[in-house]
Amino acid sequence: MNPRNRVAMVTGGASGLGRACVDRLRRDGAIVAVVDRAPKGIERLTSDGVTAYQCEIADPAGLELVFNEVRERFGRVSILINCAGIATPGSVVRRGAPMPLEEFRQVVAVNLLGTINAIRCAAAQMIESHAADPAECEHGVIINTSSIAATDGQVGQAAYAASKGGVSALVLPLARELGEYGIRVNAIAPGVFETPMTLALPQKSREVVFAAVPPFPKRPGRPEEFADAVSFLVTQAFINGAVIRLDGGLRMPARY
Repeated sequence: MNPRNRVAMVTGGASGLGRACVDRLRRDGAIVAVVDRAPKGIERLTSDGVTAYQCEIADPAGLELVFNEVRERFGRVSILINCAGIATPGSVVRRGAPMPLEEFRQVVAVNLLGTINAIRCAAAQMIESHAADPAECEHGVIINTSSIAATDGQVGQAAYAASKGGVSALVLPLARELGEYGIRVNAIAPGVFETPMTLALPQKSREVVFAAVPPFPKRPGRPEEFADAVSFLVTQAFINGAVIRLDGGLRMPARY
């Protein structure tokens, strides 16, 4: 899909991987809207001329309102980039006591339920576009953010790995369901990237994460490299139902 003059929604677009995608999509000519829960990030985006909405990604009614407003202002969403996510580390059993279940629930709610919440809102508009013009080949592109933790989850990453495993598992059934409407669904599974989320981890967890060095390049990934991959997937029509690792060849050990 050529993103020029297409409406793109980026969740979690106020910082990190999402903000890099916002900047790249704007350079590619897309009309970009953002949903994020961070007030300061929303303010920065607005000052940069980006239409941004503050909303919890897993809030069904709130997100529907956001998507409806975007449609009224700019037209139907054609591109959805799901970058909203959290990474709360913690063992399931800590010093003999079970972890608070709410911690696990919150990670799954944001990373997995938030992803499908945005997909259901965007896909409905993409299907409307297909109904209005069934002769056009491609009506939507959805790109989710998974993680190599989905397959290489380390000790202390049970909640995060489970949530990202769910994000990866969504891809193929949704590609099959939505393909008849000219909608593609893919995911990127990044390795270790320097983002506000990883830099905000507790010091011990941060040291563990950044101790992982890929074969090449021997450094963390850069948000701009993630955005490059997103741009490629938006434009490459024959990639569908795929989860692509973006990790420099990194395979995470069980623990450090």
